[in-house]
Amino acid sequence: MTGQDHDFSHLDRAGRATASVARNPRLAVTVAVGAAVMLAWLTLGAMAIRGAESRIAGASAPGDFMLNNLPPLPLPDFLDRFFALCLTPVSFADAISAQAPALVLMWFLMAVAAMLPSAAPMIRTYCEIADTARIKGEPVVHPLVLVAGYLCTWLVASALFAGLTLGVHAFAPAARLLDPVVGIAGALALLVAGLYQFSGWKEACLTKCRNPFSILFANWSAKPQRIFRLGLEQGLWCLGCCWALMLVMFAVGAMNIFWMALIGLFTLIEKQTQGRVASRVAGAILLVWGAALLLVSA
Repeated sequence: MTGQDHDFSHLDRAGRATASVARNPRLAVTVAVGAAVMLAWLTLGAMAIRGAESRIAGASAPGDFMLNNLPPLPLPDFLDRFFALCLTPVSFADAISAQAPALVLMWFLMAVAAMLPSAAPMIRTYCEIADTARIKGEPVVHPLVLVAGYLCTWLVASALFAGLTLGVHAFAPAARLLDPVVGIAGALALLVAGLYQFSGWKEACLTKCRNPFSILFANWSAKPQRIFRLGLEQGLWCLGCCWALMLVMFAVGAMNIFWMALIGLFTLIEKQTQGRVASRVAGAILLVWGAALLLVSA
């Protein structure tokens, strides 16, 4: 891909619009990332509504009142089957064959919804460097290759979180698979997440996420495989920064869309601000919450 312009006047209006998006990497990646985030939130929102509708009386979760007052959603059968796989406990054999892939997809949608927006500075920085290279007539790898590498890291992490979901449910069963984990297991999830907010590894990963320019510039390449690997590496830094926060979802319910939005917003703020005040305040809150839950469960 170079900076050479093309004439699309022979196309109709829709064709010209499509061609304009295709030849403009910054616009193309903005549209693609925005559409992916919106689709992920819509799917997870629909799953949260289905979960609230099917929750037994007396076992309501935070936000259920609001969700239950939304109009019924006419959904295609494959989405209903997907939601059922994620929400309903099944036997171990069925979990391996059908439920595990569904849970991987669910966690991946959560990562796209909550974590991909926080990668906006990295994507924007890459586009700025790419624009400079394109003006000079140098070949440039499309930004979506970088995004694909980033998302592949979170896809692997989603498989690990899916396995953890099945494992936690086996030892701390709830009424449904994605209900909040209570007792010692829930307290441990909060304590691990809180302690990690104070760790040096968290600080190192957060520093990398806040300053993507030096990494992208130092590893710049015109080879797609190199840029894909760069996306993988940036995804690892993001995972190293945020994996512990994802554990909070076990304590509040993996399909608690309100907490999911809160974690996504906090992650975005944490990566956009300097200093460690936000991280330490969040860590302190999680530690107090986890300690209180542990005392109650003892």
